[in-house]
Amino acid sequence: MGHHHEPSILLPLLLMITLSLMSGKEVVASRHLLETAVLPAMPELPKVELPSLPTGLPTLPKLELPPLPKAELPPLPDHLPTLQQPELPTLPKPELSAVPHVPALEKPELPPLPEVPKLPELPALPHLSELPKPTLPTIPTLPKKIPFPSLSPPLSTTSP
Repeated sequence: MGHHHEPSILLPLLLMITLSLMSGKEVVASRHLLETAVLPAMPELPKVELPSLPTGLPTLPKLELPPLPKAELPPLPDHLPTLQQPELPTLPKPELSAVPHVPALEKPELPPLPEVPKLPELPALPHLSELPKPTLPTIPTLPKKIPFPSLSPPLSTTSP
């Protein structure tokens, strides 16, 4: 009953063990095997020939639609009655009351602004000489043949 939290430790523990067992040697060895191993040649498969399509396909009969009957419209009368223009009613002008006299406001008097002292002039910036262009670091090139470490233990020539 009291040990139900132990399985949650197993996954991180297995991950740590797996990562600690892995090293770069196996990766280099597998890359070396892929680069140097002679792969067997792929056999050429025969080209599949598809049967030709028949040229004489049956044609479908042309669909004939029956003609539509022509619609008969009643004749228009020679003289059309004119419509009377609708008359818009005139609206009476609204009478506004007189605007009361509003006295003018006096212009407010503001105190004079204090004088700002003049700032001293800054000295001119010194002329900077041109900086040399930075050089990029060179990347060393890897050798063409990487020494291949042996995965098997060395064989001893002496017998015990």
